[in-house]
Amino acid sequence: MSFKYLCISALLISCTGLLCSCSSPLSSSVTESGSDAQNLDVFAMNTYMSMKAYGDNAQKALDDSRELIMRLESELSVTDEGSCIYELNKNGKGTVTDSAAVLINKAVEIGDRTGGALDISLYPVLKEWGFTTEDYHIPDDKILADLLSDVDYKSISISGNEVTLPENVQIDLGALAKGYTSDSIMEQMSADGVDSAIVSLGGNVQAIGGKPDGSAWKVSVRDPFAPDTDMCIVEIKDKAVITSGNYERFFTGDDGKNYWHIIDPADGYPADNGLVSTTIIGDSGLECDALSTAFFVAGKDKAVDYWRSDRSFDMILVSDDRKIYYTEGIADSFKNISSMEAEVLRLD
Repeated sequence: MSFKYLCISALLISCTGLLCSCSSPLSSSVTESGSDAQNLDVFAMNTYMSMKAYGDNAQKALDDSRELIMRLESELSVTDEGSCIYELNKNGKGTVTDSAAVLINKAVEIGDRTGGALDISLYPVLKEWGFTTEDYHIPDDKILADLLSDVDYKSISISGNEVTLPENVQIDLGALAKGYTSDSIMEQMSADGVDSAIVSLGGNVQAIGGKPDGSAWKVSVRDPFAPDTDMCIVEIKDKAVITSGNYERFFTGDDGKNYWHIIDPADGYPADNGLVSTTIIGDSGLECDALSTAFFVAGKDKAVDYWRSDRSFDMILVSDDRKIYYTEGIADSFKNISSMEAEVLRLD
Protein backbone atom coordinates (compact mmCIF):
# COMPACT_ATOMS: atom_id res chain seq x y z
CA MET A 1 0.00 0.00 0.00
CA SER A 2 1.35 3.42 -0.89
CA PHE A 3 0.35 6.94 0.08
CA LYS A 4 0.81 10.27 -1.62
CA TYR A 5 0.13 13.74 -0.25
CA LEU A 6 0.33 16.84 -2.40
CA CYS A 7 0.23 19.82 -0.11
CA ILE A 8 -1.00 22.35 -2.69
CA SER A 9 -3.45 22.34 -5.53
CA ALA A 10 -2.78 25.85 -6.75
CA LEU A 11 0.35 27.89 -7.33
CA LEU A 12 0.81 31.62 -7.30
CA ILE A 13 2.41 33.15 -10.36
CA SER A 14 3.62 36.70 -10.93
CA CYS A 15 5.19 38.41 -13.88
CA THR A 16 8.59 37.52 -12.43
CA GLY A 17 7.82 33.84 -11.92
CA LEU A 18 6.80 31.53 -9.12
CA LEU A 19 5.74 33.14 -5.87
CA CYS A 20 5.31 30.04 -3.74
CA SER A 21 5.08 26.29 -3.94
CA CYS A 22 5.03 23.24 -1.74
CA SER A 23 8.59 22.25 -2.48
CA SER A 24 10.12 25.71 -2.57
CA PRO A 25 8.51 27.84 0.15
CA LEU A 26 9.35 31.52 0.44
CA SER A 27 11.48 32.68 3.31
CA SER A 28 13.25 35.87 2.22
CA SER A 29 12.31 39.34 1.02
CA VAL A 30 12.34 40.19 -2.67
CA THR A 31 11.56 43.26 -4.70
CA GLU A 32 8.81 43.23 -7.30
CA SER A 33 7.30 46.01 -9.41
CA GLY A 34 9.31 48.61 -7.50
CA SER A 35 7.77 47.73 -4.11
CA ASP A 36 9.26 45.87 -1.20
CA ALA A 37 7.66 42.46 -0.81
CA GLN A 38 7.95 40.74 2.54
CA ASN A 39 7.56 36.96 2.53
CA LEU A 40 6.79 34.49 5.26
CA ASP A 41 6.71 30.71 5.16
CA VAL A 42 4.98 28.64 7.83
CA PHE A 43 4.23 24.96 8.34
CA ALA A 44 0.92 24.61 10.15
CA MET A 45 -2.37 22.70 9.88
CA ASN A 46 -0.34 19.88 8.31
CA THR A 47 0.60 21.93 5.25
CA TYR A 48 3.02 24.55 3.96
CA MET A 49 1.74 28.11 4.00
CA SER A 50 3.33 30.97 2.08
CA MET A 51 2.45 34.65 2.43
CA LYS A 52 3.54 37.74 0.54
CA ALA A 53 2.68 41.28 1.61
CA TYR A 54 3.65 44.76 0.43
CA GLY A 55 3.96 48.16 2.08
CA ASP A 56 5.48 49.77 5.15
CA ASN A 57 3.57 47.53 7.54
CA ALA A 58 4.07 44.30 5.62
CA GLN A 59 6.44 42.67 8.09
CA LYS A 60 4.21 43.43 11.07
CA ALA A 61 1.22 42.06 9.17
CA LEU A 62 3.10 38.84 8.44
CA ASP A 63 4.25 38.46 12.04
CA ASP A 64 0.71 39.02 13.29
CA SER A 65 -0.57 36.53 10.72
CA ARG A 66 1.87 33.88 11.93
CA GLU A 67 0.59 34.29 15.49
CA LEU A 68 -2.97 34.11 14.22
CA ILE A 69 -2.34 30.87 12.31
CA MET A 70 -0.75 29.20 15.32
CA ARG A 71 -3.64 30.25 17.56
CA LEU A 72 -6.26 28.96 15.15
CA GLU A 73 -4.40 25.69 14.70
CA SER A 74 -4.33 25.15 18.47
CA GLU A 75 -8.07 25.89 18.65
CA LEU A 76 -9.35 23.95 15.64
CA SER A 77 -7.13 20.86 15.39
CA VAL A 78 -8.99 17.59 15.74
CA THR A 79 -5.87 15.76 16.97
CA ASP A 80 -4.30 18.37 19.30
CA GLU A 81 -5.22 17.29 22.84
CA GLY A 82 -5.35 20.93 23.91
CA SER A 83 -7.89 22.04 21.30
CA CYS A 84 -11.55 22.66 22.02
CA ILE A 85 -12.49 20.30 19.16
CA TYR A 86 -10.47 17.46 20.66
CA GLU A 87 -12.13 18.06 24.03
CA LEU A 88 -15.57 18.26 22.42
CA ASN A 89 -15.08 14.94 20.65
CA LYS A 90 -13.76 13.37 23.84
CA ASN A 91 -16.52 14.57 26.15
CA GLY A 92 -19.48 14.92 23.80
CA LYS A 93 -20.14 18.45 24.94
CA GLY A 94 -18.24 21.60 25.80
CA THR A 95 -17.59 25.27 25.25
CA VAL A 96 -15.79 26.04 22.00
CA THR A 97 -13.97 29.17 20.90
CA ASP A 98 -15.65 31.86 18.82
CA SER A 99 -13.76 30.64 15.73
CA ALA A 100 -14.86 27.05 16.22
CA ALA A 101 -18.45 28.17 16.73
CA VAL A 102 -18.36 30.10 13.45
CA LEU A 103 -17.06 27.03 11.62
CA ILE A 104 -19.57 24.63 13.13
CA ASN A 105 -22.46 26.94 12.26
CA LYS A 106 -21.17 27.42 8.72
CA ALA A 107 -20.71 23.65 8.29
CA VAL A 108 -24.30 23.02 9.33
CA GLU A 109 -25.48 25.79 7.00
CA ILE A 110 -23.57 24.44 3.99
CA GLY A 111 -24.68 20.91 4.87
CA ASP A 112 -28.29 22.07 4.68
CA ARG A 113 -27.75 24.06 1.49
CA THR A 114 -26.07 21.14 -0.31
CA GLY A 115 -28.33 18.32 0.79
CA GLY A 116 -25.78 16.90 3.22
CA ALA A 117 -22.85 16.81 0.77
CA LEU A 118 -20.74 18.44 3.48
CA ASP A 119 -20.90 16.59 6.80
CA ILE A 120 -18.38 17.39 9.53
CA SER A 121 -19.51 14.37 11.58
CA LEU A 122 -17.62 12.07 9.18
CA TYR A 123 -14.52 12.22 11.38
CA PRO A 124 -14.77 8.61 12.71
CA VAL A 125 -15.08 7.37 9.11
CA LEU A 126 -12.04 9.39 8.02
CA LYS A 127 -10.14 8.01 10.98
CA GLU A 128 -11.11 4.43 10.09
CA TRP A 129 -9.74 4.93 6.57
CA GLY A 130 -6.49 6.10 8.20
CA PHE A 131 -6.50 9.66 6.89
CA THR A 132 -5.97 11.09 10.37
CA THR A 133 -3.75 8.33 11.75
CA GLU A 134 -1.72 7.42 8.64
CA ASP A 135 -2.78 3.79 9.11
CA TYR A 136 -4.24 3.69 5.61
CA HIS A 137 -6.52 0.78 4.75
CA ILE A 138 -9.88 -0.05 3.19
CA PRO A 139 -12.36 -0.41 6.07
CA ASP A 140 -14.32 -3.57 6.75
CA ASP A 141 -17.87 -3.15 5.41
CA LYS A 142 -19.51 -3.90 8.76
CA ILE A 143 -17.29 -1.46 10.65
CA LEU A 144 -17.98 1.20 8.04
CA ALA A 145 -21.75 0.61 8.24
CA ASP A 146 -21.65 0.91 12.03
CA LEU A 147 -19.71 4.18 11.84
CA LEU A 148 -22.02 5.60 9.17
CA SER A 149 -25.05 4.99 11.37
CA ASP A 150 -23.80 7.80 13.64
CA VAL A 151 -22.92 10.24 10.85
CA ASP A 152 -25.41 13.11 10.87
CA TYR A 153 -24.37 16.74 11.04
CA LYS A 154 -27.98 17.65 11.91
CA SER A 155 -27.55 15.90 15.26
CA ILE A 156 -25.03 18.56 16.35
CA SER A 157 -26.54 20.96 18.87
CA ILE A 158 -24.96 24.41 19.11
CA SER A 159 -26.12 27.44 21.05
CA GLY A 160 -23.65 30.28 21.16
CA ASN A 161 -20.38 28.64 22.12
CA GLU A 162 -21.97 25.61 23.76
CA VAL A 163 -21.92 22.43 21.65
CA THR A 164 -23.38 19.01 22.35
CA LEU A 165 -22.75 15.88 20.29
CA PRO A 166 -24.79 12.66 20.53
CA GLU A 167 -23.01 9.51 21.65
CA ASN A 168 -20.42 8.26 19.11
CA VAL A 169 -20.65 11.48 17.05
CA GLN A 170 -17.36 13.31 16.50
CA ILE A 171 -16.56 16.24 14.23
CA ASP A 172 -13.65 17.46 12.11
CA LEU A 173 -13.45 21.03 10.78
CA GLY A 174 -10.71 20.29 8.24
CA ALA A 175 -12.96 21.04 5.26
CA LEU A 176 -13.39 24.63 6.44
CA ALA A 177 -10.45 25.53 8.68
CA LYS A 178 -7.95 26.77 6.09
CA GLY A 179 -10.59 28.84 4.32
CA TYR A 180 -11.53 30.46 7.62
CA THR A 181 -7.85 30.98 8.39
CA SER A 182 -7.20 32.76 5.09
CA ASP A 183 -10.20 35.03 5.74
CA SER A 184 -8.79 35.80 9.17
CA ILE A 185 -5.36 36.58 7.71
CA MET A 186 -6.93 38.98 5.22
CA GLU A 187 -8.71 40.76 8.07
CA GLN A 188 -5.49 40.92 10.11
CA MET A 189 -3.44 42.27 7.23
CA SER A 190 -6.07 44.89 6.41
CA ALA A 191 -6.11 45.95 10.07
CA ASP A 192 -2.32 46.33 9.87
CA GLY A 193 -2.66 48.66 6.89
CA VAL A 194 -1.75 46.23 4.09
CA ASP A 195 -3.71 46.65 0.85
CA SER A 196 -1.71 44.30 -1.39
CA ALA A 197 -1.02 40.74 -0.28
CA ILE A 198 -1.52 37.14 -1.28
CA VAL A 199 -1.39 33.89 0.71
CA SER A 200 -1.34 30.21 -0.15
CA LEU A 201 -2.39 27.92 2.67
CA GLY A 202 -1.67 24.53 1.24
CA GLY A 203 -3.23 25.55 -2.04
CA ASN A 204 -5.99 27.70 -0.59
CA VAL A 205 -5.13 30.99 -2.26
CA GLN A 206 -6.53 34.35 -1.18
CA ALA A 207 -5.58 37.93 -2.01
CA ILE A 208 -6.02 41.45 -0.74
CA GLY A 209 -6.38 43.77 -3.71
CA GLY A 210 -4.12 43.23 -6.69
CA LYS A 211 -0.38 43.52 -7.14
CA PRO A 212 1.23 46.85 -6.20
CA ASP A 213 1.23 47.97 -9.85
CA GLY A 214 -2.55 47.55 -9.95
CA SER A 215 -2.57 44.40 -12.06
CA ALA A 216 -4.39 41.23 -11.01
CA TRP A 217 -2.79 38.28 -9.31
CA LYS A 218 -2.48 35.20 -11.51
CA VAL A 219 -3.34 31.93 -9.80
CA SER A 220 -2.76 28.62 -11.50
CA VAL A 221 -4.80 25.51 -10.74
CA ARG A 222 -3.24 22.06 -10.86
CA ASP A 223 -4.09 19.52 -13.52
CA PRO A 224 -5.70 16.65 -11.55
CA PHE A 225 -4.49 14.15 -14.16
CA ALA A 226 -0.91 15.45 -13.99
CA PRO A 227 -0.57 17.13 -10.57
CA ASP A 228 2.97 18.31 -11.24
CA THR A 229 1.67 20.61 -13.97
CA ASP A 230 -0.87 23.42 -14.19
CA MET A 231 -4.20 23.20 -15.94
CA CYS A 232 -5.40 26.78 -16.10
CA ILE A 233 -4.74 30.29 -14.86
CA VAL A 234 -7.29 32.69 -13.44
CA GLU A 235 -6.73 36.37 -12.58
CA ILE A 236 -8.07 37.69 -9.28
CA LYS A 237 -8.27 40.73 -7.03
CA ASP A 238 -9.73 40.53 -3.51
CA LYS A 239 -10.75 36.92 -4.04
CA ALA A 240 -10.13 33.42 -2.73
CA VAL A 241 -9.35 30.49 -5.04
CA ILE A 242 -9.78 27.15 -3.28
CA THR A 243 -9.51 23.68 -4.81
CA SER A 244 -10.48 20.20 -3.68
CA GLY A 245 -9.25 17.25 -5.72
CA ASN A 246 -8.82 13.50 -5.66
CA TYR A 247 -5.08 13.88 -6.29
CA GLU A 248 -4.31 15.93 -3.19
CA ARG A 249 -4.29 13.22 -0.54
CA PHE A 250 -4.77 9.55 -1.29
CA PHE A 251 -3.41 6.06 -0.85
CA THR A 252 -3.31 3.06 -3.17
CA GLY A 253 -5.06 0.04 -1.68
CA ASP A 254 -4.05 -3.58 -1.98
CA ASP A 255 -6.60 -3.82 -4.79
CA GLY A 256 -4.56 -1.35 -6.85
CA LYS A 257 -7.18 1.41 -6.67
CA ASN A 258 -6.62 4.92 -5.33
CA TYR A 259 -8.67 6.07 -2.33
CA TRP A 260 -8.78 9.79 -1.52
CA HIS A 261 -9.66 11.70 1.61
CA ILE A 262 -12.89 13.39 0.46
CA ILE A 263 -15.55 11.02 1.78
CA ASP A 264 -19.14 10.77 0.56
CA PRO A 265 -21.50 10.71 3.57
CA ALA A 266 -23.89 8.52 1.56
CA ASP A 267 -21.68 5.41 1.65
CA GLY A 268 -18.52 6.26 3.61
CA TYR A 269 -16.27 5.76 0.57
CA PRO A 270 -14.21 8.39 -1.26
CA ALA A 271 -16.58 10.56 -3.29
CA ASP A 272 -16.79 9.31 -6.87
CA ASN A 273 -19.56 11.28 -8.55
CA GLY A 274 -17.86 12.28 -11.78
CA LEU A 275 -15.58 15.11 -10.63
CA VAL A 276 -11.85 14.93 -9.98
CA SER A 277 -11.30 18.59 -9.11
CA THR A 278 -13.48 21.47 -7.91
CA THR A 279 -12.22 25.04 -7.61
CA ILE A 280 -14.34 27.79 -6.07
CA ILE A 281 -13.58 31.48 -6.55
CA GLY A 282 -15.28 34.02 -4.32
CA ASP A 283 -15.05 36.71 -1.67
CA SER A 284 -15.02 34.37 1.34
CA GLY A 285 -12.33 31.77 1.86
CA LEU A 286 -14.56 29.97 4.35
CA GLU A 287 -17.44 29.74 1.90
CA CYS A 288 -15.15 28.66 -0.95
CA ASP A 289 -13.47 26.00 1.17
CA ALA A 290 -16.77 24.48 2.27
CA LEU A 291 -18.30 24.56 -1.21
CA SER A 292 -15.25 23.06 -2.91
CA THR A 293 -15.60 19.95 -0.74
CA ALA A 294 -19.40 19.82 -0.97
CA PHE A 295 -19.41 20.11 -4.77
CA PHE A 296 -16.73 17.44 -5.13
CA VAL A 297 -19.06 15.12 -3.24
CA ALA A 298 -22.28 16.26 -4.94
CA GLY A 299 -21.05 16.03 -8.54
CA LYS A 300 -21.24 18.34 -11.55
CA ASP A 301 -25.00 18.58 -12.11
CA LYS A 302 -25.80 19.47 -8.51
CA ALA A 303 -22.88 21.90 -8.37
CA VAL A 304 -24.10 23.69 -11.49
CA ASP A 305 -27.68 23.79 -10.22
CA TYR A 306 -26.44 25.33 -6.97
CA TRP A 307 -24.37 27.94 -8.84
CA ARG A 308 -27.31 28.91 -11.00
CA SER A 309 -29.32 29.62 -7.86
CA ASP A 310 -26.47 31.48 -6.11
CA ARG A 311 -24.25 33.63 -8.31
CA SER A 312 -22.07 34.88 -5.46
CA PHE A 313 -19.12 32.76 -6.60
CA ASP A 314 -17.51 31.23 -9.67
CA MET A 315 -16.11 27.76 -10.13
CA ILE A 316 -13.91 25.52 -12.23
CA LEU A 317 -14.92 21.85 -12.39
CA VAL A 318 -12.92 19.02 -13.92
CA SER A 319 -14.76 15.81 -14.80
CA ASP A 320 -13.34 12.32 -14.78
CA ASP A 321 -13.66 12.24 -18.59
CA ARG A 322 -11.09 15.07 -18.81
CA LYS A 323 -13.27 18.11 -19.45
CA ILE A 324 -13.03 21.51 -17.79
CA TYR A 325 -16.15 23.52 -16.98
CA TYR A 326 -15.88 27.11 -15.79
CA THR A 327 -18.55 29.68 -15.02
CA GLU A 328 -19.15 32.73 -17.16
CA GLY A 329 -18.20 35.15 -14.40
CA ILE A 330 -14.51 34.35 -14.93
CA ALA A 331 -14.66 33.92 -18.71
CA ASP A 332 -12.51 37.02 -19.31
CA SER A 333 -9.89 36.09 -16.71
CA PHE A 334 -9.65 32.34 -17.35
CA LYS A 335 -6.91 30.83 -19.48
CA ASN A 336 -6.80 27.12 -20.32
CA ILE A 337 -3.18 25.93 -20.59
CA SER A 338 -3.96 22.22 -20.72
CA SER A 339 -4.85 19.86 -23.56
CA MET A 340 -8.32 19.35 -22.09
CA GLU A 341 -11.44 20.80 -23.65
CA ALA A 342 -12.86 23.74 -21.66
CA GLU A 343 -16.52 24.76 -21.70
CA VAL A 344 -18.14 27.88 -20.27
CA LEU A 345 -21.08 27.34 -17.94
CA ARG A 346 -23.78 29.97 -18.50
CA LEU A 347 -26.92 30.91 -16.65
CA ASP A 348 -29.21 29.98 -19.51
